[in-house]
Amino acid sequence: MLALRLARGARPLVQLSRLLVSVASAGTGFLLLCALGYAMGHPEAPTESAARLAWCMVPLAATVYFAVSVARSDPGARPRTGLSAIGLGPVRLMMLAVTSTTLACTLGSLLALLFFLHLRGDLTGMPFDGAAAELLAAHQPLPVPAVITLLALVPLTASITAVFVLRPGARKATETPEPIGPRTPLPAPGGLSWGVALLAVGLAAEMYAGPRTGAAGLPGAGGLGGSSTGAIVGWCLTALGLALSGPGLTHLCGRMLQAVRPGALRMLAGRVLQTEAQRIGRPLGLVCAVASGLYAAGRLYGGDQLEIGPLTLLGALVVAVCAVAALLTAAVESGQFHADTTAALTQMGAPEKMLRGAASLRAGTLFVVFGPLTWAVAELSAVPLMS
Repeated sequence: MLALRLARGARPLVQLSRLLVSVASAGTGFLLLCALGYAMGHPEAPTESAARLAWCMVPLAATVYFAVSVARSDPGARPRTGLSAIGLGPVRLMMLAVTSTTLACTLGSLLALLFFLHLRGDLTGMPFDGAAAELLAAHQPLPVPAVITLLALVPLTASITAVFVLRPGARKATETPEPIGPRTPLPAPGGLSWGVALLAVGLAAEMYAGPRTGAAGLPGAGGLGGSSTGAIVGWCLTALGLALSGPGLTHLCGRMLQAVRPGALRMLAGRVLQTEAQRIGRPLGLVCAVASGLYAAGRLYGGDQLEIGPLTLLGALVVAVCAVAALLTAAVESGQFHADTTAALTQMGAPEKMLRGAASLRAGTLFVVFGPLTWAVAELSAVPLMS
Protein backbone atom coordinates (compact mmCIF):
# COMPACT_ATOMS: atom_id res chain seq x y z
CA MET A 1 0.00 0.00 0.00
CA LEU A 2 2.85 2.39 0.75
CA ALA A 3 4.27 1.80 -2.73
CA LEU A 4 0.89 2.61 -4.27
CA ARG A 5 0.57 5.83 -2.24
CA LEU A 6 4.09 6.95 -3.18
CA ALA A 7 3.41 6.13 -6.83
CA ARG A 8 0.17 8.12 -6.77
CA GLY A 9 1.75 11.12 -5.06
CA ALA A 10 4.89 11.29 -7.20
CA ARG A 11 5.79 14.32 -9.28
CA PRO A 12 4.56 14.56 -12.90
CA LEU A 13 8.02 13.81 -14.35
CA VAL A 14 8.27 10.62 -12.30
CA GLN A 15 4.75 9.63 -13.32
CA LEU A 16 5.64 10.20 -16.97
CA SER A 17 8.70 7.98 -16.62
CA ARG A 18 6.63 5.19 -15.10
CA LEU A 19 4.04 5.59 -17.84
CA LEU A 20 6.78 5.19 -20.45
CA VAL A 21 7.93 2.03 -18.66
CA SER A 22 4.40 0.65 -18.90
CA VAL A 23 4.19 1.54 -22.59
CA ALA A 24 7.54 -0.12 -23.31
CA SER A 25 6.48 -3.20 -21.33
CA ALA A 26 3.23 -3.32 -23.30
CA GLY A 27 5.10 -3.18 -26.60
CA THR A 28 7.51 -5.93 -25.58
CA GLY A 29 4.73 -8.11 -24.19
CA PHE A 30 2.74 -7.72 -27.40
CA LEU A 31 5.76 -8.77 -29.46
CA LEU A 32 6.18 -11.89 -27.30
CA LEU A 33 2.51 -12.78 -27.68
CA CYS A 34 2.71 -12.26 -31.44
CA ALA A 35 5.63 -14.68 -31.56
CA LEU A 36 3.44 -17.19 -29.73
CA GLY A 37 0.58 -16.60 -32.17
CA TYR A 38 2.89 -17.18 -35.13
CA ALA A 39 4.13 -20.43 -33.58
CA MET A 40 0.55 -21.61 -33.07
CA GLY A 41 -0.41 -20.79 -36.65
CA HIS A 42 2.72 -22.26 -38.24
CA PRO A 43 3.56 -25.54 -36.51
CA GLU A 44 5.50 -26.62 -39.59
CA ALA A 45 8.11 -23.84 -39.16
CA PRO A 46 9.65 -24.23 -35.70
CA THR A 47 12.90 -22.53 -36.74
CA GLU A 48 11.13 -19.38 -37.89
CA SER A 49 9.03 -19.35 -34.70
CA ALA A 50 12.13 -19.69 -32.52
CA ALA A 51 13.84 -16.91 -34.47
CA ARG A 52 10.91 -14.55 -33.90
CA LEU A 53 11.03 -15.29 -30.18
CA ALA A 54 14.81 -14.77 -30.15
CA TRP A 55 14.50 -11.34 -31.78
CA CYS A 56 12.08 -10.35 -28.98
CA MET A 57 14.97 -10.58 -26.52
CA VAL A 58 16.39 -7.30 -27.86
CA PRO A 59 13.35 -5.13 -26.94
CA LEU A 60 13.05 -7.16 -23.72
CA ALA A 61 16.58 -6.19 -22.69
CA ALA A 62 15.98 -2.56 -23.66
CA THR A 63 12.74 -2.42 -21.65
CA VAL A 64 14.35 -3.93 -18.56
CA TYR A 65 17.28 -1.51 -18.77
CA PHE A 66 14.93 1.46 -19.03
CA ALA A 67 12.74 0.23 -16.16
CA VAL A 68 15.76 -0.17 -13.88
CA SER A 69 17.01 3.30 -14.89
CA VAL A 70 13.67 4.82 -13.89
CA ALA A 71 13.68 2.92 -10.58
CA ARG A 72 17.21 4.10 -9.86
CA SER A 73 16.36 7.76 -10.50
CA ASP A 74 13.14 7.72 -8.45
CA PRO A 75 13.62 10.47 -5.83
CA GLY A 76 11.11 8.82 -3.49
CA ALA A 77 13.29 5.70 -3.19
CA ARG A 78 16.61 7.48 -2.54
CA PRO A 79 17.96 7.00 1.01
CA ARG A 80 17.82 10.13 3.18
CA THR A 81 18.92 11.00 6.67
CA GLY A 82 16.22 10.36 9.26
CA LEU A 83 14.02 7.98 7.27
CA SER A 84 15.44 4.94 9.06
CA ALA A 85 13.83 6.16 12.28
CA ILE A 86 10.35 5.61 10.78
CA GLY A 87 11.18 2.25 9.26
CA LEU A 88 12.27 3.44 5.80
CA GLY A 89 15.84 2.26 5.68
CA PRO A 90 17.83 1.54 2.53
CA VAL A 91 16.42 -1.98 2.16
CA ARG A 92 12.82 -0.82 2.57
CA LEU A 93 13.30 2.00 0.08
CA MET A 94 14.86 -0.45 -2.37
CA MET A 95 11.82 -2.72 -2.08
CA LEU A 96 9.51 0.24 -2.67
CA ALA A 97 11.36 1.08 -5.89
CA VAL A 98 11.26 -2.57 -6.98
CA THR A 99 7.53 -2.76 -6.23
CA SER A 100 6.84 0.38 -8.28
CA THR A 101 8.85 -1.10 -11.17
CA THR A 102 6.96 -4.38 -10.95
CA LEU A 103 3.60 -2.59 -10.93
CA ALA A 104 4.49 -0.48 -13.97
CA CYS A 105 5.73 -3.50 -15.96
CA THR A 106 2.74 -5.62 -14.93
CA LEU A 107 0.37 -2.90 -16.08
CA GLY A 108 2.09 -2.88 -19.46
CA SER A 109 1.85 -6.67 -19.75
CA LEU A 110 -1.88 -6.53 -19.02
CA LEU A 111 -2.34 -3.85 -21.69
CA ALA A 112 -0.45 -6.06 -24.14
CA LEU A 113 -2.73 -8.99 -23.35
CA LEU A 114 -5.87 -6.90 -23.84
CA PHE A 115 -4.64 -5.56 -27.18
CA PHE A 116 -3.59 -9.03 -28.31
CA LEU A 117 -6.97 -10.53 -27.44
CA HIS A 118 -8.68 -7.62 -29.16
CA LEU A 119 -6.80 -8.14 -32.42
CA ARG A 120 -7.52 -11.87 -32.24
CA GLY A 121 -11.23 -11.17 -31.94
CA ASP A 122 -11.60 -12.61 -28.45
CA LEU A 123 -12.66 -9.20 -27.10
CA THR A 124 -15.38 -7.35 -29.02
CA GLY A 125 -17.10 -4.01 -28.84
CA MET A 126 -14.14 -1.86 -29.98
CA PRO A 127 -12.77 -0.81 -33.39
CA PHE A 128 -10.54 -3.26 -35.28
CA ASP A 129 -12.09 -6.33 -33.64
CA GLY A 130 -10.26 -9.37 -35.00
CA ALA A 131 -8.17 -7.32 -37.43
CA ALA A 132 -5.29 -9.80 -37.15
CA ALA A 133 -7.25 -12.96 -36.41
CA GLU A 134 -5.55 -14.98 -39.14
CA LEU A 135 -2.03 -13.89 -38.22
CA LEU A 136 -2.56 -14.53 -34.50
CA ALA A 137 -4.13 -17.99 -34.91
CA ALA A 138 -7.57 -17.01 -33.65
CA HIS A 139 -8.93 -20.43 -34.69
CA GLN A 140 -6.89 -22.09 -31.92
CA PRO A 141 -7.33 -21.70 -28.15
CA LEU A 142 -4.56 -19.86 -26.36
CA PRO A 143 -2.28 -21.96 -24.12
CA VAL A 144 -2.76 -20.19 -20.80
CA PRO A 145 0.55 -21.33 -19.20
CA ALA A 146 2.53 -20.07 -22.22
CA VAL A 147 0.72 -16.72 -22.18
CA ILE A 148 1.35 -16.24 -18.45
CA THR A 149 5.01 -17.19 -18.84
CA LEU A 150 5.61 -14.75 -21.69
CA LEU A 151 3.77 -11.89 -19.98
CA ALA A 152 5.69 -12.46 -16.75
CA LEU A 153 9.07 -12.16 -18.47
CA VAL A 154 9.27 -8.36 -18.38
CA PRO A 155 8.02 -7.80 -14.78
CA LEU A 156 10.04 -10.69 -13.37
CA THR A 157 13.27 -9.80 -15.18
CA ALA A 158 12.92 -6.11 -14.33
CA SER A 159 12.27 -6.87 -10.66
CA ILE A 160 15.25 -9.21 -10.30
CA THR A 161 17.54 -6.77 -12.11
CA ALA A 162 16.29 -3.86 -10.00
CA VAL A 163 17.02 -5.76 -6.79
CA PHE A 164 20.53 -6.48 -8.00
CA VAL A 165 21.24 -2.92 -9.14
CA LEU A 166 19.51 -1.02 -6.32
CA ARG A 167 20.81 -3.01 -3.39
CA PRO A 168 22.42 -0.58 -0.91
CA GLY A 169 25.99 -1.72 -1.49
CA ALA A 170 25.72 -1.49 -5.28
CA ARG A 171 24.15 1.97 -5.17
CA LYS A 172 26.94 3.37 -2.97
CA ALA A 173 29.60 1.79 -5.18
CA THR A 174 28.30 3.37 -8.38
CA GLU A 175 27.55 6.85 -7.01
CA THR A 176 30.64 9.06 -7.06
CA PRO A 177 30.68 11.38 -4.04
CA GLU A 178 30.65 15.10 -4.71
CA PRO A 179 34.23 16.37 -4.30
CA ILE A 180 34.87 19.12 -1.74
CA GLY A 181 38.03 21.22 -1.84
CA PRO A 182 40.49 21.75 -4.69
CA ARG A 183 39.36 20.42 -8.02
CA THR A 184 41.76 17.58 -8.14
CA PRO A 185 41.58 15.06 -11.00
CA LEU A 186 39.12 12.22 -10.51
CA PRO A 187 40.12 8.62 -11.32
CA ALA A 188 38.87 7.34 -14.66
CA PRO A 189 36.20 4.63 -14.51
CA GLY A 190 37.27 1.16 -15.57
CA GLY A 191 36.08 -0.64 -18.66
CA LEU A 192 37.49 1.52 -21.43
CA SER A 193 40.17 -0.98 -22.45
CA TRP A 194 37.70 -3.86 -22.37
CA GLY A 195 35.20 -1.82 -24.34
CA VAL A 196 37.70 -0.98 -27.05
CA ALA A 197 38.77 -4.63 -27.23
CA LEU A 198 35.18 -5.88 -27.56
CA LEU A 199 34.47 -3.19 -30.15
CA ALA A 200 37.45 -4.32 -32.24
CA VAL A 201 36.53 -8.00 -31.89
CA GLY A 202 32.92 -7.28 -32.84
CA LEU A 203 33.88 -5.36 -35.97
CA ALA A 204 36.35 -8.09 -36.92
CA ALA A 205 33.64 -10.72 -36.50
CA GLU A 206 31.28 -8.75 -38.73
CA MET A 207 34.00 -8.35 -41.35
CA TYR A 208 34.75 -12.07 -41.24
CA ALA A 209 31.07 -13.05 -41.43
CA GLY A 210 30.60 -11.24 -44.70
CA PRO A 211 27.22 -10.75 -46.36
CA ARG A 212 24.02 -12.17 -44.93
CA THR A 213 23.43 -15.77 -45.90
CA GLY A 214 19.75 -16.21 -45.03
CA ALA A 215 19.45 -19.98 -44.82
CA ALA A 216 22.75 -20.49 -43.05
CA GLY A 217 22.10 -18.03 -40.26
CA LEU A 218 19.35 -16.67 -38.09
CA PRO A 219 16.26 -15.45 -40.02
CA GLY A 220 15.81 -11.74 -39.65
CA ALA A 221 12.80 -9.88 -38.37
CA GLY A 222 9.90 -9.40 -40.73
CA GLY A 223 11.00 -8.11 -44.12
CA LEU A 224 14.73 -7.90 -43.37
CA GLY A 225 15.83 -11.28 -44.69
CA GLY A 226 18.43 -13.33 -42.84
CA SER A 227 21.74 -12.59 -41.20
CA SER A 228 24.68 -14.85 -40.56
CA THR A 229 25.29 -15.91 -37.00
CA GLY A 230 28.76 -14.32 -37.07
CA ALA A 231 27.32 -10.96 -38.05
CA ILE A 232 24.78 -11.06 -35.23
CA VAL A 233 27.41 -12.06 -32.67
CA GLY A 234 29.70 -9.33 -34.00
CA TRP A 235 26.99 -6.68 -33.64
CA CYS A 236 26.25 -7.82 -30.07
CA LEU A 237 29.95 -7.55 -29.19
CA THR A 238 30.10 -4.12 -30.82
CA ALA A 239 27.09 -2.92 -28.83
CA LEU A 240 28.60 -4.26 -25.60
CA GLY A 241 31.91 -2.60 -26.43
CA LEU A 242 30.23 0.77 -26.94
CA ALA A 243 28.36 0.41 -23.64
CA LEU A 244 31.54 -0.43 -21.74
CA SER A 245 33.51 2.35 -23.43
CA GLY A 246 30.89 5.01 -22.69
CA PRO A 247 31.98 5.91 -19.12
CA GLY A 248 35.67 6.04 -20.03
CA LEU A 249 35.04 8.20 -23.09
CA THR A 250 32.80 10.53 -21.08
CA HIS A 251 35.53 10.92 -18.47
CA LEU A 252 38.01 11.58 -21.27
CA CYS A 253 35.74 14.34 -22.60
CA GLY A 254 35.87 15.96 -19.17
CA ARG A 255 39.67 15.77 -19.15
CA MET A 256 39.77 17.35 -22.61
CA LEU A 257 37.63 20.27 -21.45
CA GLN A 258 39.98 20.92 -18.53
CA ALA A 259 43.16 20.76 -20.61
CA VAL A 260 45.32 23.78 -21.60
CA ARG A 261 44.64 26.48 -18.99
CA PRO A 262 40.84 26.19 -18.65
CA GLY A 263 38.63 28.97 -17.44
CA ALA A 264 35.76 28.71 -14.97
CA LEU A 265 33.29 27.56 -17.67
CA ARG A 266 35.43 24.73 -19.01
CA MET A 267 36.55 23.75 -15.52
CA LEU A 268 32.95 23.40 -14.33
CA ALA A 269 31.79 21.53 -17.43
CA GLY A 270 34.74 19.15 -17.37
CA ARG A 271 34.40 18.45 -13.64
CA VAL A 272 30.75 17.47 -13.99
CA LEU A 273 31.54 15.15 -16.89
CA GLN A 274 34.24 13.43 -14.86
CA THR A 275 31.97 13.07 -11.84
CA GLU A 276 29.02 11.78 -13.89
CA ALA A 277 31.01 9.60 -16.29
CA GLN A 278 29.65 6.34 -14.88
CA ARG A 279 26.04 7.51 -14.66
CA ILE A 280 25.80 9.15 -18.10
CA GLY A 281 28.41 7.21 -20.07
CA ARG A 282 26.75 3.79 -19.96
CA PRO A 283 23.34 4.85 -21.41
CA LEU A 284 25.13 7.15 -23.85
CA GLY A 285 27.13 4.19 -25.15
CA LEU A 286 23.92 2.17 -25.53
CA VAL A 287 22.31 5.01 -27.48
CA CYS A 288 25.32 5.00 -29.79
CA ALA A 289 24.99 1.22 -30.24
CA VAL A 290 21.31 1.50 -31.11
CA ALA A 291 21.90 4.45 -33.43
CA SER A 292 24.73 2.65 -35.23
CA GLY A 293 22.57 -0.45 -35.64
CA LEU A 294 19.65 1.52 -37.07
CA TYR A 295 21.97 3.46 -39.37
CA ALA A 296 23.59 0.26 -40.62
CA ALA A 297 20.18 -1.32 -41.20
CA GLY A 298 19.07 1.74 -43.14
CA ARG A 299 22.19 1.61 -45.32
CA LEU A 300 21.77 -2.12 -45.86
CA TYR A 301 18.08 -2.25 -46.69
CA GLY A 302 17.28 1.31 -47.67
CA GLY A 303 17.53 0.72 -51.41
CA ASP A 304 15.82 -2.66 -51.54
CA GLN A 305 12.29 -1.22 -51.16
CA LEU A 306 11.37 -4.00 -48.73
CA GLU A 307 8.03 -3.98 -46.96
CA ILE A 308 9.08 -4.07 -43.34
CA GLY A 309 6.36 -5.51 -41.14
CA PRO A 310 4.68 -3.52 -38.38
CA LEU A 311 6.07 -5.82 -35.69
CA THR A 312 9.62 -5.08 -36.83
CA LEU A 313 8.93 -1.36 -36.68
CA LEU A 314 7.39 -1.78 -33.23
CA GLY A 315 10.45 -3.65 -31.97
CA ALA A 316 12.83 -1.04 -33.38
CA LEU A 317 10.71 1.75 -31.88
CA VAL A 318 10.70 0.11 -28.44
CA VAL A 319 14.49 -0.30 -28.46
CA ALA A 320 15.15 3.24 -29.69
CA VAL A 321 12.71 4.90 -27.28
CA CYS A 322 14.00 2.92 -24.30
CA ALA A 323 17.62 3.79 -25.10
CA VAL A 324 16.93 7.53 -25.50
CA ALA A 325 14.60 7.62 -22.48
CA ALA A 326 17.23 5.88 -20.33
CA LEU A 327 19.78 8.52 -21.34
CA LEU A 328 17.36 11.35 -20.50
CA THR A 329 16.58 9.66 -17.18
CA ALA A 330 20.29 9.50 -16.39
CA ALA A 331 20.60 13.21 -17.21
CA VAL A 332 17.72 14.02 -14.86
CA GLU A 333 19.28 11.88 -12.13
CA SER A 334 22.56 13.70 -12.62
CA GLY A 335 20.81 17.03 -12.18
CA GLN A 336 19.20 15.79 -8.96
CA PHE A 337 22.54 14.55 -7.65
CA HIS A 338 24.16 17.95 -8.27
CA ALA A 339 21.19 20.04 -7.09
CA ASP A 340 22.95 21.09 -3.88
CA THR A 341 26.10 22.09 -5.77
CA THR A 342 24.05 24.12 -8.27
CA ALA A 343 22.21 25.88 -5.46
CA ALA A 344 25.50 26.66 -3.70
CA LEU A 345 27.00 28.12 -6.87
CA THR A 346 23.90 30.27 -7.36
CA GLN A 347 24.09 31.58 -3.80
CA MET A 348 27.78 32.40 -4.33
CA GLY A 349 26.83 34.64 -7.25
CA ALA A 350 27.41 32.36 -10.22
CA PRO A 351 25.25 33.66 -13.10
CA GLU A 352 22.58 31.43 -14.59
CA LYS A 353 24.10 32.09 -18.00
CA MET A 354 27.33 30.40 -16.97
CA LEU A 355 25.49 27.34 -15.63
CA ARG A 356 23.51 27.02 -18.85
CA GLY A 357 26.68 27.55 -20.86
CA ALA A 358 28.42 24.76 -18.96
CA ALA A 359 25.51 22.40 -19.68
CA SER A 360 25.58 23.30 -23.37
CA LEU A 361 29.34 22.84 -23.49
CA ARG A 362 29.04 19.36 -21.95
CA ALA A 363 26.36 18.34 -24.43
CA GLY A 364 28.32 19.72 -27.38
CA THR A 365 31.53 17.97 -26.35
CA LEU A 366 29.75 14.62 -25.98
CA PHE A 367 28.15 15.05 -29.39
CA VAL A 368 31.48 15.90 -31.03
CA VAL A 369 33.10 12.76 -29.57
CA PHE A 370 30.29 10.20 -29.73
CA GLY A 371 28.71 11.36 -33.01
CA PRO A 372 31.65 10.50 -35.30
CA LEU A 373 32.27 7.31 -33.31
CA THR A 374 28.70 6.16 -33.93
CA TRP A 375 28.93 6.98 -37.63
CA ALA A 376 32.26 5.16 -38.00
CA VAL A 377 30.97 2.03 -36.24
CA ALA A 378 27.81 2.04 -38.34
CA GLU A 379 29.74 2.39 -41.59
CA LEU A 380 32.17 -0.38 -40.65
CA SER A 381 29.26 -2.62 -39.67
CA ALA A 382 27.40 -2.07 -42.94
CA VAL A 383 30.38 -2.48 -45.31
CA PRO A 384 30.84 -6.27 -44.99
CA LEU A 385 27.09 -6.90 -45.20
CA MET A 386 26.73 -4.86 -48.38
CA SER A 387 29.62 -6.59 -50.20
